[in-house]
Amino acid sequence: MNEKEKEVVSKMITIYCRSKHKSGKELCHECEILKTYAMQRLERCPFGEGKPTCGSCTIHCYKKDMRERIKLVMRFAGPRMIFIHPVATVRHMIRERKLNREFSAN
Repeated sequence: MNEKEKEVVSKMITIYCRSKHKSGKELCHECEILKTYAMQRLERCPFGEGKPTCGSCTIHCYKKDMRERIKLVMRFAGPRMIFIHPVATVRHMIRERKLNREFSAN
């Protein structure tokens, strides 16, 4: 699976956990479970390297409660990513735009 996607999700969960749960270097138990779950979903994604963004995806592989949790993380951490991890954010945005265009074309 796409290691860059895993890296971005991992960074977003870390930003969220440190800010919302006041965790230190380690994730809290709740966020560690979410991260493990998200990594498993990315590993099993049927689209592989051509994975679209979750909002554009035709398959929702997250259980409803976990989907809500990851949405909270993304809403909170997404806007902050540009300030904390600017290079990773720009690369992610370019990669996602390209993949979503390819996914829409098929």
